[in-house]
Amino acid sequence: MATSRGIDVPIIDLAQTATPGDRRRLVEAVDRAASQVGFMQVVGHGVPHSAIDQLTRAMDGFFALPGSVKAKYRTDPSINRGYTPTRAERLSLSLGVLSAADLFEAFNVGAQSGDHPGANLPERHYPANIWPTEVDGFRRAVSGWFDAAAAVARRITGVFALALDLPADHFAQVQDHSIDVLRLNNYAVPAGEAELQDGQLGMGAHTDYGIVTVLWADDVPGLQLLGPDGAWCDVRPADGALLVNLGDLLARWTNDRWTSTMHRVVAPRDADGNLIRRRSAAFFHDGRHDALISCLPNCTDRSNPPRYAPITVEDHLAAKLAGSRGGKPNTGAVEARRLTTTR
Repeated sequence: MATSRGIDVPIIDLAQTATPGDRRRLVEAVDRAASQVGFMQVVGHGVPHSAIDQLTRAMDGFFALPGSVKAKYRTDPSINRGYTPTRAERLSLSLGVLSAADLFEAFNVGAQSGDHPGANLPERHYPANIWPTEVDGFRRAVSGWFDAAAAVARRITGVFALALDLPADHFAQVQDHSIDVLRLNNYAVPAGEAELQDGQLGMGAHTDYGIVTVLWADDVPGLQLLGPDGAWCDVRPADGALLVNLGDLLARWTNDRWTSTMHRVVAPRDADGNLIRRRSAAFFHDGRHDALISCLPNCTDRSNPPRYAPITVEDHLAAKLAGSRGGKPNTGAVEARRLTTTR
């Protein structure tokens, strides 16, 4: 177990499927992690280390560019693509909570309508990617990681289905043309700055919005989960592991049998308290835009009625992104109630 001041984030080997007993233990382990923590660390995911090396070289190359060059790739906040400079977003606004502007800078790519000719996908949910030309191999490396992370997300949702006593392909009905986004994050204080604003974080408290997130991150302090006792708990990735966490849509489907865990990134510091750099790459697997998310029949009964009204993927994501990227507080975010117990 990877221990984090009161929270155990289990390490789960996706490759342990040789026998029926192995497969049963895998499903049971995923169910425990999803119901008790909302996060897990997966190994045996099949993503080669070379893909991580290529990704991090691409990230380092882009984020090292001058600000004036990176700014060329900034888009309207309503378009979830391209470059985001430091202090341009407040993730806490996805919960309707005002905070200091977040410290990270990012670059986003995602699923495009042009990838599915004839499907008539709305451009506002599947916009075209923009690719920086100043970094050799950037598009190839980032696209390769996008595809690898997508494969892990779809593999783990098959295990999720079995853990919920559903057919392994149950979620496939909402995964075709999924709104998938890969966000490359760089947590670094701009040159010449040593002090942060009061309450400023690398990334503010939030839950992830969609079905599941697959995260690669540096082994650097920063990521914290909100524990059941209201305390924030540190998490560091295990060697070779990818962090996998549940999003709001899966919590809604399961009527909170499973939860989308509140998390944040504090400004990364070394043992001497000095601000240091941290990198991560978060792949968000969110489902088809017009899919209606409502409580699974086997997650409700007379004593446990549905806790969430049905909602489409596009409407849920629009409210969340209007907060984090657009600066409009999401006053309907029921997940915000978990923050009232923090300490």
